Amino acid sequence: MGFPATLAAEAPPLHMDADGVVRIAGTRVALDTVIGAYQDGATAEEIAQSYDSLDLGDIYVIIGYYLRHRPEVDEYLLRRREASEQVRREIDQKQPSNALRERLLARRDKT
Repeated sequence: MGFPATLAAEAPPLHMDADGVVRIAGTRVALDTVIGAYQDGATAEEIAQSYDSLDLGDIYVIIGYYLRHRPEVDEYLLRRREASEQVRREIDQKQPSNALRERLLARRDKT
């Protein structure tokens, strides 16, 4: 009993969009989202329940890809977090929210 001749490994259903974000093919869900949920302890089934646009089989393939290519994926995720933090700092510099937050909290405390 052998394997069918058509049996072949599948590439993970991932693509990089124009902004350099790796997404699950056919969806707007980012790789960061799936791997972040997995790292937080979610099972593939729980991830599928949270994101209707994802196929359970695709989630398993993506997690398998992550486990086989952890250093590269972790590096990509780190770069994404750093870029996100940089954007957040730039926004905070342009529109400091501390003064507004303090005023809103003070107003809340008066009522």
